[in-house]
Amino acid sequence: MSLDVPLSPGSKAADIDIHIIDVLRHRVGKDERAAKPHDWYTATVLTLRDAIIDVWMESTRHTYETGGKRVYYLSLEFLIGRLLRDALSNMGLTREMELALREHGFDLAALEELEPDAALGNGGLGRLAACFMESLASLDIPAYGYGIRYKNGMFRQRIDEGWQVELPETWLSHGNPWEFPRRESAYLIGFGGEVVDRGETVEWIPAEQVEASAYDTPVVGWRGKRINTLRLWTARALDPIQLDAFNAGDHVGALVEEARADALVRVLYPADNTPAGLELRLRQEFFFTSASIQDIVRRHIQFHGDVRTLADKAAIQLNDTHPSVAVAELMRLLVDSHGLEFNEAWEVTKKTIGYTNHTLLPEALESWQLPLFERLLPRHMQIIYAINSRVLREARRAGLSDQQISAISLIDEHGDRRVRMANLAFVGAHSVNGVAALHTELMKSTVFADLHALYPTRINNKTNGVTPRRWLLQCNPGLVTVIKDAIGDAFLDDVEKLADLNALANDPALGERIAEVKRSNKVALAAHLKQLTGVRLDPDALFDVHIKRIHEYKRQLLNLIETVALYDQIRSHPERDWVPRVKIFGGKAAPSYHNAKLIIKLANDIARRVNSDPSVGGLLKVVFVPNYNVSLAERLIPAADLSEQISTAGMEASGTGNMKFALNGALTIGTLDGANIEIKDHVGDDNIVIFGLTAEQVAEKRANGYNPRAVIDGSRELRQAVSAIASGVFSPDEPDRYASLMGGLYDSDWFMVAADFDSYHAAQRSIDARWEDQTAWRASAIRNIANVGWFSSDRTIREYATDIWGV
Repeated sequence: MSLDVPLSPGSKAADIDIHIIDVLRHRVGKDERAAKPHDWYTATVLTLRDAIIDVWMESTRHTYETGGKRVYYLSLEFLIGRLLRDALSNMGLTREMELALREHGFDLAALEELEPDAALGNGGLGRLAACFMESLASLDIPAYGYGIRYKNGMFRQRIDEGWQVELPETWLSHGNPWEFPRRESAYLIGFGGEVVDRGETVEWIPAEQVEASAYDTPVVGWRGKRINTLRLWTARALDPIQLDAFNAGDHVGALVEEARADALVRVLYPADNTPAGLELRLRQEFFFTSASIQDIVRRHIQFHGDVRTLADKAAIQLNDTHPSVAVAELMRLLVDSHGLEFNEAWEVTKKTIGYTNHTLLPEALESWQLPLFERLLPRHMQIIYAINSRVLREARRAGLSDQQISAISLIDEHGDRRVRMANLAFVGAHSVNGVAALHTELMKSTVFADLHALYPTRINNKTNGVTPRRWLLQCNPGLVTVIKDAIGDAFLDDVEKLADLNALANDPALGERIAEVKRSNKVALAAHLKQLTGVRLDPDALFDVHIKRIHEYKRQLLNLIETVALYDQIRSHPERDWVPRVKIFGGKAAPSYHNAKLIIKLANDIARRVNSDPSVGGLLKVVFVPNYNVSLAERLIPAADLSEQISTAGMEASGTGNMKFALNGALTIGTLDGANIEIKDHVGDDNIVIFGLTAEQVAEKRANGYNPRAVIDGSRELRQAVSAIASGVFSPDEPDRYASLMGGLYDSDWFMVAADFDSYHAAQRSIDARWEDQTAWRASAIRNIANVGWFSSDRTIREYATDIWGV
């Protein structure tokens, strides 16, 4: 059936209604009277997708016609969350879709809840990539995102008896109506084999190959001005079944090649505590990187001809070290497939690639055992050795010491020889950026100090940002309405216009309206968490929220120990006027990270004891939210009063949760770490609560000998809390459960939990005092909203575009 009314941005509800019914009948295959809610959800997505496609095609066509330069963003994660509300809002069709669905008795918000969270990421790295893709489209910058189409993602977290249980995430079990398969975009990805001399050239002959095939998802920019592409790769075996083996009765063995290919796209971050797990991680990283680089080069040749001009038309950005092998893979294609001389190829590669570093943690600066790397990627190992020889000779000519040259080398010769992927990315990029001012300076003085000495102009800073469309406009519509009434709607297109709120920060009427929105969000969250966890929460209590990946450097343990100290004080001093608190935790622990999983168990053990104790009344509640994801964050962040950003100083690259909370009117309690420093500079010292050691003080303590036992023994509250946890007060079924965890604090305390406890405890009590003065609290909340517009991913992307990509 052909439709008389074209669907596009600005369509009326009646036009949308016609399209939904047509899609429901002819593409979903259901009569509207028989259709179930999931049918209406699918029809809604496909109807919206029809409105998107023409803009998407026009965006692509315009880039080709103008010969524009494209950004290619390579990331192992894209934590995109649900897309329906995001796309409707950015296309300006939310109200019209609501009206069209209402005619059939359906609520748009209820249908939005049927959409599964795309299991394509885990934490800040992946959510940042999603924000960047949305901002690229909103700023009308042509871009592709490249990643893996994970079938099961990280994992779905269930809490059984307080323990994390990992279950497969089945987000694709009913298909994905947003994506388009691109059978023509398929590439062979090789592993193993040998490199053969062909005279003037060499040829890599892999021992095994899989096919990478593309699925495209449209990424809608604000007001639908541009729609870019997220291209995700899935893997297929070249021979999905060995018929001779199958017919011989080996029905499982006949499918081994298909299973091996399928393993590449099953799980994000497979456990790497076994040789097989390590190999799978390297295979995954090369699989998606090789497919992406082949696709980029193919597109350039198709439309621009000469591969030597690649850097003029393509900017490849590596999101952390996972796609670092792109340096060697691009070199391989330029030299082996397109005949460039090595030095010329090296110049093209460096001009094309940029590298973003996200961490100073040694375990996250990936390295691979040389025998494994050379066995899987023999040609790339040759190329890396060739690159290394040029870099080390350059370092020698620059007068660097033997120690510096050893640190710069792409091959770590100490212990089991390893390929240093961060060093490969650094030398193979024309730009290396950190993601917050402190992080960038620490890169220069710590992990990349010697490379910085050799290339002193290469490191630059690009402080992270978040998209205000999802993290304000869509997740907190009540607050948006209040802000529009106060200062107009200019901030919808330029979020830094929120600064106009500063003039109204002390307006009691505005403070009251914003407080009403916050309470409404808390009521909604409390109802959701009651259904999810069974815990009843008081929306008038202070909602203290700590949601992020569970890791010792993020110091959920510090928060939990302080919670135990507070619990003890409330019981010991019932005569004091305690501020009612709700402590909310959420996050996933890596499957092989024992201490992180133990911290989750501790949180649940503390919650079980505290929540059932009548002596604390309603003064303290603790809840661990299972399966933390983007959709839960969209509920939790607008309801938060206090944002916990308490990482060990010098260890958090940036953080983006800190920005989202402040944008939604939460005050931050945090260390001078990551972007907290810049948030403090923007919101003002009086509107943030800072505690603890600085990065310099942490480094000094570690270098000069730190005695955590003396610190613990010298702090009454800390000593009592640690003793209670270690002795089994919260784990009577297994008294020694937390003995080793607490013992680690006495023996080393690498993450400075004990060192910062007293300062943190005092800061939390100052929060209580602030909360008692609601007028001042509301003024601080308004100043947070007003002054964090700078932390928009639009600003970050403009800086990348100007300083790194040249687009």
